[in-house]
Amino acid sequence: MRSQSIWRSSGWEYKDSRKQRALLQRLEMEFKHTSVLLEETIDNLRIRPDGVYVDGTLGGGGHASRIAEALGENGRLIGIDQDEAAIEAAGLRLKPFEHKVTLIRDNYRNARTALRQIGIEKADGIVLDLGVSSFQLDNVERGFSYKYDTALDMRMDLRQSLTAADIVNQYTEMQLYHVIRDYGEEQFAKNIAKHIVNARADRPIETTGQLNEIIKAAIPAKMRATGGHPSKRTFQAIRIECNRELEVLRDSLDELIDMLNPGGRICIITFHSLEDRIVKTAFKKNENPCTCPPDFPVCVCGQVSRGRVITRKPILPSQEELENNKRAKSAKLRVFEKK
Repeated sequence: MRSQSIWRSSGWEYKDSRKQRALLQRLEMEFKHTSVLLEETIDNLRIRPDGVYVDGTLGGGGHASRIAEALGENGRLIGIDQDEAAIEAAGLRLKPFEHKVTLIRDNYRNARTALRQIGIEKADGIVLDLGVSSFQLDNVERGFSYKYDTALDMRMDLRQSLTAADIVNQYTEMQLYHVIRDYGEEQFAKNIAKHIVNARADRPIETTGQLNEIIKAAIPAKMRATGGHPSKRTFQAIRIECNRELEVLRDSLDELIDMLNPGGRICIITFHSLEDRIVKTAFKKNENPCTCPPDFPVCVCGQVSRGRVITRKPILPSQEELENNKRAKSAKLRVFEKK
């Protein structure tokens, strides 16, 4: 589908006033959330007032609004998100900066094509805040959270056909086991997959509440008492599978780095060990792409470094942030600078 900017310079208008009220209500909740590792990300971007910056996971616009504030009249921010509700919410939040902001509904994996369609080839900085946003978690009907009983959806892009319910009801037991084990790192993945298959034989699993009860029954009571919410890891795994999150990240990083101007930086916040591993590996490979055997006296493969890793170890949230923002618990920030 062709990327398209949905910014309306004349202002945001809705025919359905209920939709607008609901959006403003959710946006108000998003304002109460501080974006994770916000100051650390902004500091590491080293924003130039006349630069071009891309927020590839716009969400509620937390990082984007700080970038826009730092830009001068000739600076430009491109916000990308595949979630229509996030685009609309960020549009309201970024309204004061509309003359220097372009919003595009798309997946960040298509960033290069999306930017070329608006006449931009390179950027001075890129931000990715991965995973599910607070804005999405608080949007009950989207089915991302195990805290509410609602339709089992979990799509970040509602144009997508595959839902969490499709995964739960159509994947084989072995496929479910691998998804829950690999993406959720859940030690009871095998038993959870078995319980899901047995339960759906009686009736389709259509709600988060149904799935919660099935997961609960699959985990020993003593583990449920001490291991946090029993559904946390399984819900995370199904969401990652539904949105192909790790595949998108793995396939996008080299191209995103290539899009940077010399001296430009990409800042990536992860919340999952597999995400962090993908980012760490890609950054290291782009810094040192040489494939020659280590005992070769000189490089003969011709691979040239594309930049340097700024964060040898990931930047972690401060103790103060951890106390004030529960979502920051597993966050890690890694930064790469283009040569």
